[in-house]
Amino acid sequence: MSAPPNRSIDDETDARGYSTVSFLSDYGNVDEFVGIVKAVIADLAPHVAVIDITHEIAAFDVRAGSLSLARSIQYLPSGVVLAVVDPGVGTSRRAIAVEVAGGAGVIVGPDNGLLAPAVAMAGGADRAVVLDRTEWHLDAPGATFAGRDVFAPVVAQLCNGVPLEELGTLIDADLLLPGVVPVPREEDGGLACEVTWVDRYGNCQLNLGPDDIASWGDRVRITINGTSRSAAIVSTFADIGAGIALVIDSYGMLAVCADRQSAALELGLASGTAVHLSPLTDDDRTDAPTTSVSLRTKPVA
Repeated sequence: MSAPPNRSIDDETDARGYSTVSFLSDYGNVDEFVGIVKAVIADLAPHVAVIDITHEIAAFDVRAGSLSLARSIQYLPSGVVLAVVDPGVGTSRRAIAVEVAGGAGVIVGPDNGLLAPAVAMAGGADRAVVLDRTEWHLDAPGATFAGRDVFAPVVAQLCNGVPLEELGTLIDADLLLPGVVPVPREEDGGLACEVTWVDRYGNCQLNLGPDDIASWGDRVRITINGTSRSAAIVSTFADIGAGIALVIDSYGMLAVCADRQSAALELGLASGTAVHLSPLTDDDRTDAPTTSVSLRTKPVA
C-alpha cells in the first residue's frame, strides 16, 4: 500500500475520508460475524466499499493471518485495512490503528503480532494509536466481539474523516508487538526452512526465495519427514512433470508443488512442517532422473 506517484495524500481520501476497507479475519463464512462487522461499517459509513481479503484464516492462528496480510498488503488499494485474528479479545491486549504510507492507509486490529509484518511491508508505521476512546465504540453486551464493537465503528469513523488522533491515544509505533515470521537457517550443509502456507491446491510455500539458493543450480536435495529426494526448481506447474518440484510462486517464494495434485496431501505437509534443502552432490546429480516420486491420482478438495 503506497501513495501513487504525482498524487498528494489529500487525494487519497475524499471529503468523507477513506472510501475503501480491506477486511481479513478468522471469522469464517458460516456464522454471522463477517456480515455484522460489514453491516456496522455500512451503517456508519455508507459510502465505503469493503473488500474481503479472506475470512478463512484458521481459528486463532495469528501467524497465518499475519503472513496472509503481509502477502496481500502491496496489492490493496489506499484506505483502511481491518484485520481480526484475536484470540486475546477482551483481555489487556491493545486494540490499535496504525497509519502507514504517509497517510495513504491505516491498518486496524489487535496488537498481537497480526499487523506488524504488513506494517513493515507498507514501509513502516508513521503513527499509531491505542483505541481507548470508548465514545467511538458501540455499546457492548459482552467483551468478546471487538470486531463489531470496537474495530468496525473505528474503521467507519476513519472513513468518515475523523482524524486518527481523535480515536485514541498516540503510542510509540516502534513498540508494537512484532510478528512471528520464521527465517531459514544454515544446517547440515544446507538450509533448514519450513512451510509457511498451504494454499487450497496443496502448494506449500516455504520461507525462502530462489535467491537464497541461486548458487546451487536448477536441482536441489529436499528432505521432508526424514525422506530425501532431488527436486527441480521450475517456473510453472506444467514444468514439474511426475513427482514434486520447487516452483517460484506468484509471490516470488519457493513452494513445494505437484502438477495438478496436492503436494501437501501426498507428502504430509502443513504450515510449520520442517523442510531441509541442500545442494546436490555429483552422485545425486547422476541419480537425479531416477529419484522423482510418482504421485497417486487423487481429487483435490
